[in-house]
Amino acid sequence: MIPAVSRPLESALEKKIVEIGNQVGNTPLYKFSRNLYNKPGVLIYAKKEWLQIGGSVKARAAYSIIHSAIRTGKLNEQTILLDATSGNTGIAYASIAKEAGIKVALCLPENASFERKEILRSLGVDIVYTSRFDGTDGSQLKALEMARDHPGKYFYADQYKNENNWKAHYYGTALEIFSEVPEITHFVAGMGTTGTLVGTGRRLKELNPSIKIIALQPDSALHGLEGWKHLETATIPTIYDPSVADGIVEISTEEAYEMLKKVNEKEGLLLSPSSAANIAGAIKVAETIREGTIVTILPDNADKYSDVIKKLIEK
Repeated sequence: MIPAVSRPLESALEKKIVEIGNQVGNTPLYKFSRNLYNKPGVLIYAKKEWLQIGGSVKARAAYSIIHSAIRTGKLNEQTILLDATSGNTGIAYASIAKEAGIKVALCLPENASFERKEILRSLGVDIVYTSRFDGTDGSQLKALEMARDHPGKYFYADQYKNENNWKAHYYGTALEIFSEVPEITHFVAGMGTTGTLVGTGRRLKELNPSIKIIALQPDSALHGLEGWKHLETATIPTIYDPSVADGIVEISTEEAYEMLKKVNEKEGLLLSPSSAANIAGAIKVAETIREGTIVTILPDNADKYSDVIKKLIEK
């Protein structure tokens, strides 16, 4: 996730976090069948990111942030890791922190899925709920307020500004993809913190400047794609670099849910709405090219949305 350090590990906590790193990254690549999308000369692949600690792509950023903070002395067993999250990063933080023996406090929009809340509670997280109407922007403001009011009590991870977020993908995700699919022509990913898009896209461009990087975002401010940001109306993450993407494609919540059902029917995969949205985006890109190899990300499966997804599939 981050470059190895040449100096010896100085603490038991550092040794422990390095061992936990074995549960992060190196997720399998999935090739979609022609049953889902069939266009001669075009292939679509995706990384199954739920197959790592915490059950989502956010394991990469969370581990990178925690590892760096421990290595630099900003986080230890006496400090509380604090951040704002829509759920997945929080679960990744909590899963890693529980194994490492670190406490976690998270600011979370009150409309996060029931399953996510239950998982966070089971992992011992101190949850501070914020207004559903303010989304993760409101959660960020609350986390910042807590960090300012209690200096020394918290390590404020601030995933939307923390460069270790995108670096996790620069040093991990991108290299995995390029190694597995060196013929990649397009990388497609949705934007939340934007770490996946920025880190993966930046490194892929360095490896092969002809690779096209396509960013996905919801088609409006009022959307149901948890974790995604509509950049024109939301607070833009500090780590976002607009120069990385060659284009932006909008995905509606309805398109994502229709794709979710289709992927379950054609591929037997039960995915989250954001994973389905990424697939919908990849197919939109596929429609614009004559040939190529498209790679996207499946941030998580349906485990954290089980009731909602079950009802949708049964309709």
